[in-house]
Amino acid sequence: MSNIKLLTEEESDKLIQILQQRFEKNMHRHAHIKWEDVSEILNSDAIKLWSLQRMEETGGEPDVVVLDPDSSTICYVDCSAESPKGRRSCCYDQLALDTRKEHKPKISAEGMAEDFFISLLTEDEYKILQSIEKFDLKTSSWLKTPEEVRKLGGAIFGDRRYDRVFTYHNGAESYYAARGFRAKLLLDSEF
Repeated sequence: MSNIKLLTEEESDKLIQILQQRFEKNMHRHAHIKWEDVSEILNSDAIKLWSLQRMEETGGEPDVVVLDPDSSTICYVDCSAESPKGRRSCCYDQLALDTRKEHKPKISAEGMAEDFFISLLTEDEYKILQSIEKFDLKTSSWLKTPEEVRKLGGAIFGDRRYDRVFTYHNGAESYYAARGFRAKLLLDSEF
């Protein structure tokens, strides 16, 4: 946790205001959740606020999304129309970064997520997100890759083309200017 610099009161207030406006503007993402419940958690967890600030700063536009209707855990997810701009041009994970011989990217998706205390979306979560709205019409997003695929050197990513959601594969060491990653942050409370 050495890279955490907690937000000032002014920064926290500004971020919470942005999150509240986004929450109220996009009720279809979280119809049965009340802002008061979310706000109470945010105001009591400085580290979660710090993570949300990182998501916001890198272009994620985090908002509360119900990824599991059977769960009562509040979940923030990147809801930017395209893969977050500040998280693109990264390979999949540290192993991919270490094994790439030339033209290495600066960071991996898994590494950045770890640094921010957030998690890549799984394939199922990505499909649920895409069922709520249309995302990644021009970009793509790395997804949490099953271990059996990763052991063989691959990684998966998703996007929406031709009004369909696709999951593809690539070598984990690959990176592209239009591929980043979407993430989630679970809040330790229930609504």
